[in-house]
Amino acid sequence: MPGTLYLIPNTLGPTEAAPDALSHILPDMVQAQTARLDYFVAENAKTARAFLKLIALRHPLAKPLQEIEIAELNVNTPPQALTTLLAPLLAGRDAGLVSEAGVPAVADPGADLVRLAHQHGVTVRPLVGPSSLLLAVMASGLNGQSFAFNGYLPTDAALRAKRIRELELRSRAERQTQLLIETPYRNGAMLEALTGNCQPGTLICVATDLSLPSESVRTLGAGKWKALLAAGQAPDFHKKPTVFLLLAQ
Repeated sequence: MPGTLYLIPNTLGPTEAAPDALSHILPDMVQAQTARLDYFVAENAKTARAFLKLIALRHPLAKPLQEIEIAELNVNTPPQALTTLLAPLLAGRDAGLVSEAGVPAVADPGADLVRLAHQHGVTVRPLVGPSSLLLAVMASGLNGQSFAFNGYLPTDAALRAKRIRELELRSRAERQTQLLIETPYRNGAMLEALTGNCQPGTLICVATDLSLPSESVRTLGAGKWKALLAAGQAPDFHKKPTVFLLLAQ
């Protein structure tokens, strides 16, 4: 009988190494289930080990950390390697899928493994934890009844501007909140592109370091954001994970 694939949320950023460090982020039952596993598929093995060290502060791990198997699944993993990653589950072993940050399989290469697990009749169990996208929608004040995640926009300035205008038109036509992310060191360029290509009344939310002590969420019209940027009052979001949201009025 195949094992179970547990989808284990990770923290959304650096977390203090204290016994109760995860208490406001992950339910205790999620931490306990994670500690019982000895096989993980992770986007980055080093990050996964750091996460397991936090888990171990409250729940003893199934094996010493150095004996726990962590296989990597990221953008560089060839599709044919998925079968190898799934093999332990088909042999009856439970496994945990862990993202670099937040929930696995959402804007994350782990989705490919989850799909393959379903194809082979493996039970998939999503566990409760932080999602930066949902937290951003919750805190933005924008439309939470209809929203779409668009991932990364083109890095080419002209193509990015064209895509922003398309998203604004879609938002206005469907009354739909549009979510997007950017490589943290390009957050400033993204906000400038949004304010430069959206109508002044279009609402833009900048949600940074969600669930962390430095968390910041602010929603303003594109025109007001543009004025703040011109006055040198950009958000403190350089090199910090940020979700951008827009809703055309």
